[in-house]
Amino acid sequence: MTLPTTATVDLDALDLSALLCSRVCHDVISPVGAIVNGLEVLEDEDSAEMRDFALDLIRKSARQASARLQFARIAFGAAGSAGASIDLADAENVARGMFGDDKTQLTWSAPRALFPKNKVKLLLNLVVIAVTAIPRGGVIDVAVTGEGEAPVFVLTAKGSHARIPAHVEALIAGAPESGTVDAHAIQPFYAGLVARAAEMAVRFSIQGDTVTIRAEPAGPAAAAETDA
Repeated sequence: MTLPTTATVDLDALDLSALLCSRVCHDVISPVGAIVNGLEVLEDEDSAEMRDFALDLIRKSARQASARLQFARIAFGAAGSAGASIDLADAENVARGMFGDDKTQLTWSAPRALFPKNKVKLLLNLVVIAVTAIPRGGVIDVAVTGEGEAPVFVLTAKGSHARIPAHVEALIAGAPESGTVDAHAIQPFYAGLVARAAEMAVRFSIQGDTVTIRAEPAGPAAAAETDA
């Protein structure tokens, strides 16, 4: 299924920025809260065992908060001046920091090159969606081919109970069924905005326990090549 390239819902700048801020805060508040809890334990406990536990919690949560902020800076933020390029190696590093854990294994195949900012932002936002496609964890393979101005992204998410996330196709198309976008839905909606800005078309497919997300240059030539 190829998603439409014209949105039917248009958020104003204030609503878009507010919803994105809400999304970032949601991602960061959990590890920051854990850091606060760990500090409270250090203040109240004399037990060496509990203090070691608190320090370990603080270390892990600080790393997690840092990883989430670094990811958000590229995926949702400016990450450089207008028209800037981003190294795909940096995108890989923040993606691994954000999602690489015992539950989800991330493999990455991409050239070590500078790509246009919006295309890298789209790639990272598609990684977020790929993670939600395998709620019980599994393997996500990210493959980038082609040159920076006309790349092809193919992400495959394989795991138990894999599914195309509900409403994600309509949200990326900018045409949510409800006609509105809330903080829960802002990420795929934003991915659609970035895809259109980058002149990329996004398609989803599923076969068995594998969901495939493919993004490629939009336009008549790309469509003809896909049909062929």
